[in-house]
Amino acid sequence: MGIALVFPGQGSQYAGMGRDFYESFPSAREVFERANEALGFDLTEIIFEGGEELNRTVNTQPAILTVSYAIYRVFKEKFPNVNPFFVAGHSLGEYGALLAAEVLGFEDAVRLVRKRAEYMQSAVPEGKGGMAAVIGIPPEEVAKLCEEVEGVVEPVNFNSPVQTVVAGEAEAVKRLVKLAKSRRIKAIPLKVSVPSHSSLMREAAEKFKEELQKVEFKNAKIPVVQNYDAKPHTEADEIRENLYLQLFNPVRWVESIEFMTSNGVDTFVEIGPKNVLSKLISQTVEGVKVCSLDKVEDLEKLKECF
Repeated sequence: MGIALVFPGQGSQYAGMGRDFYESFPSAREVFERANEALGFDLTEIIFEGGEELNRTVNTQPAILTVSYAIYRVFKEKFPNVNPFFVAGHSLGEYGALLAAEVLGFEDAVRLVRKRAEYMQSAVPEGKGGMAAVIGIPPEEVAKLCEEVEGVVEPVNFNSPVQTVVAGEAEAVKRLVKLAKSRRIKAIPLKVSVPSHSSLMREAAEKFKEELQKVEFKNAKIPVVQNYDAKPHTEADEIRENLYLQLFNPVRWVESIEFMTSNGVDTFVEIGPKNVLSKLISQTVEGVKVCSLDKVEDLEKLKECF
């Protein structure tokens, strides 16, 4: 059996995520407490209360990372003999994968993603950027749609063979949605103001690069399939460079999943809130087992996965 662990990104958050792990396992609670201390404010309260504060990018990113890592710690306790071939994460989720591969210390990681979110948010003024999901057509057709629209709008998340997310200037994204609908193509505006992974993020990436240099990266104990090139990496310096490049380049999720399945992975375990990645993986490859760990009750179901 070949196993890969995958970690979700922004958009998977919900009020109260991880609370049952926090209440049931000391190791999970410790992660929440370490996050509060590292950031200097009560992130746990924001996670449990939800609302506007949780949905602010600067809180969402460290919140999802904290919950995912808390759940991962419990996963390791319960399934110590599971040795993944690879780890991967979608956008922000790549930091969860790096924690599983022991590339970063948790405090460094949670502070880094908070900085990442701050730079992303400040790179494009509020209301000037946007994203939309285009569903039901192949990515090449989405790219052609983008070319027809005036302004900056680009394919940025290749999520599944039938779901591609675009990002760019708010007005350009609106024009693309309108054009898609006029051709009876499903296009859904996303509730985000940051055009993640688009060329508009280059300025944020340059600032973030300096933050990445301040943090110690170790060689990965498990190969990390990174968003930037959909290839496995273990070298600390390569991983760091790809985190910088990831900010203004597309998330190559389909290729990442196809790479892992063609290299022996037949079981994917999604660790963190919701099960967005599990659905995308099922749309991308056939004949693989896909399991998710979001709630304490999922621990029992996971036994059937291995």
